[in-house]
Amino acid sequence: MSAAEINRTLDEAVAALRAGEIVAFPTETFYGLAVDPESPAALERLIAAKGREPDKPIALIAPDSAAAFALFREVPPAARRLAERFWPGPLTLVMPARAGLHPALIGEYGVGVRVSPHAVASALARGFGRSITATSANLAGRPATTDAAEVRRTFNAKLKVLLEYTEPPRHTAPSTVVTLVGDTIKVLREGALELATLRAALNG
Repeated sequence: MSAAEINRTLDEAVAALRAGEIVAFPTETFYGLAVDPESPAALERLIAAKGREPDKPIALIAPDSAAAFALFREVPPAARRLAERFWPGPLTLVMPARAGLHPALIGEYGVGVRVSPHAVASALARGFGRSITATSANLAGRPATTDAAEVRRTFNAKLKVLLEYTEPPRHTAPSTVVTLVGDTIKVLREGALELATLRAALNG
């Protein structure tokens, strides 16, 4: 695919997000499903497409750290240190959410967000101009995938645009999901980054 074709497809994906549609896109780990997290109708469409439990929070990918931090009620120094060390990268930080976010994005510990190092995921969020959803492109309870054909078969007409990998995923595990209790890291989901690595960066 040429650069012009990639740019045209990204433009189509951004337009689809703005219209409330679902876009499948590659990340540094697996395929994700993006919608506009500020659109209740788009979030409902996404939850229905995945068969996802409504009370399971939907994580986000932000275009940059500033956009990610804007989702939090406050950003403690420990969170900033982790972000400086591991963003862009497969680290999802979960912190208490600012007022006004949709309940589908908020779990027990808050809202989860990361900044992706993958060129397509990053370009999609930057083109949209703010955070996008990043739930994995699979039906609830099924494994995540890096196979575009499987994503297409699974979601078929529910997808408006499917962006394909132009570079391979960097990790074979999902993003590591953590929150902070004071300056202590609490792992909510194990993934590409080990707890020892995170602790060393925080305490180093």
